[in-house]
Amino acid sequence: MVTTRVGALAGHFGRDVDRCVDKVVGIIEDGHRRGVDLIVFPDACLGGYLGDLSDPDVDDLPPALDPSGPELTRIVGAAGGMTVCLGYTECAAGERYNAAVCLTGDGILGSHRKVHRPAGEHLAYAAGESFSAIDTPVGRMGLLIDYDKTFPEAARTLALDGARVIAALSAWPASVTDRASKLANDRQSRLFDLYDGARAAENQVVLLSSNHTGVMGSLRFLGQAKVVGPGGEVLCRTRDKGGLAWCDLDIDAEVERARRTLHHLCERRPETYRSHHRVDQGDPCVSHS
Repeated sequence: MVTTRVGALAGHFGRDVDRCVDKVVGIIEDGHRRGVDLIVFPDACLGGYLGDLSDPDVDDLPPALDPSGPELTRIVGAAGGMTVCLGYTECAAGERYNAAVCLTGDGILGSHRKVHRPAGEHLAYAAGESFSAIDTPVGRMGLLIDYDKTFPEAARTLALDGARVIAALSAWPASVTDRASKLANDRQSRLFDLYDGARAAENQVVLLSSNHTGVMGSLRFLGQAKVVGPGGEVLCRTRDKGGLAWCDLDIDAEVERARRTLHHLCERRPETYRSHHRVDQGDPCVSHS
């Protein structure tokens, strides 16, 4: 039995990059004391997220960082043997990306640029173009950045590429159009949890879901960090408060047990997954009102 101690973080991160790096390093150091092998920080934990989704303030965007710059270099130095996933705004070839990296003390093992951009996010970030799994000390992993997990194809692509763990890094707010008095009753809160469970269960993988807490601009973030088993069961969580949801599990044993009788990836019928909508129905992505 190979037990891995995994954790997903809920926390608040603002625009001050140096302060964010200090906070990340401090949490990693605490993780070392706890014996954590894998920790997943929220999306945009270096410099924060947008303050408005529909009309982002172009004068108050998160600072864009070089992946080989001093910020990530310092975090690599703190990571040691721990596997760390975190999100930030990446600057590359004149473009800004909502990006995530997976790293250890040996350096950056792999990265992902957010593919699916909600609402006005296209005004702040260019889109990524692919999903691929990464080899890490805790096994083969995949990265998703918040809205990516809404799309089953994204997590399925990672699972088919061998990922047994998916890190879903989020800066996921409560509904901006239909606010609830309590976060637990918010429709985005329900969707956030639903997607976490569905993506884990349909691919029979372990999913670590991190998220921001607190407020930035007009956005109120949900928290709800959690570790989800390959049957869709929540193994540990933070609810809407900051903190680290962590647990010990044998990742390979959990995945093998889930796939022993029903192996979803092997039982697919790709040749049947074609659209045959009637001509009079038109394109579902085009409004006909």
